[in-house]
Amino acid sequence: MGSAENAVSKATVSRMPSYLRYLKGEAGKGVQYVSSAAVAKDMGISAVGVRKDLALVSSRPGKPRFGFEVQQLIEDIEKFLGYHRWTNAVIIGAGGLGRAILAYEGFENYGIHVIAAFDASPAKVGAVGGRPVYPMDRLPDIAARNGVRVAILTVPRSAAQAACDEIVKVGITAILNFAPVYLHVPDGVTVRYEDLAVSLAALCGESTENR
Repeated sequence: MGSAENAVSKATVSRMPSYLRYLKGEAGKGVQYVSSAAVAKDMGISAVGVRKDLALVSSRPGKPRFGFEVQQLIEDIEKFLGYHRWTNAVIIGAGGLGRAILAYEGFENYGIHVIAAFDASPAKVGAVGGRPVYPMDRLPDIAARNGVRVAILTVPRSAAQAACDEIVKVGITAILNFAPVYLHVPDGVTVRYEDLAVSLAALCGESTENR
């Protein structure tokens, strides 16, 4: 991310991917201009907050009665988030979740190129959706040749720490972990935890509260 990030809060930064997803949806429908009020209404958030957020990253002010130019705003947000620079990523664990993520094509919209998956089981080596699944012993060579910066960890709990150690060993410094276990990593390595069960439980709780 650029220096603009230093001038905004983490909360603002965290909202940018949601704005980007919304704007790409509008662009897909042929919308050329959008106002902050329309964005706020459609996304169910504060219009004042949206206006401040978009003003921070937009390279062009919104036009009176029209709002922001959608395509330009998409480019501005992508540049702010660093999505204009491609990031190569790999998946560690080619089970059901890993294979589903490998086949997902939406990462390309955010500057992330998932180049391959790796698995310790020879039975899972092959390809998914045209993307290769390699044995784990190929990770060092492929990660080095492709400058891989991110790993998506989708192995079982029992294998997570060992797989994490292999990821760190090849120089990858960012891990998105789907395994339900806390990982021990050295300084300089960032781990983000995604627990589908926790997210679903939270969603169910919110649904109950809204009844």
